Amino acid sequence: MASARMIRRERKRRKLTEKYAEKRTGLLEIVKGQEASAEDKMAAQFALQKMPADASKVRNRNRCWITGRGNGVYRKVGICRNKLRILAMSGYVPGISKGSW
Repeated sequence: MASARMIRRERKRRKLTEKYAEKRTGLLEIVKGQEASAEDKMAAQFALQKMPADASKVRNRNRCWITGRGNGVYRKVGICRNKLRILAMSGYVPGISKGSW
């Protein structure tokens, strides 16, 4: 199980990402766009650099919402493989049953 500190840090990153998402996309459009002048692009680039690094979407990590585990997490359900197996065996996940052949 991941430490509580790591889980809190990840939640903090998600909040920052949501807070700055609209502003970041606007600045990125200016930087990548063809119609903006060089001065505008430089100003947008400096504004992006001044933002918190954790506001970037790529800094987020998929974590299991039960255990906080970072590896082996299924995106569709947001649960790690270990807990998904336990929940499926208990019958809490519809449509999943133990395979036998």
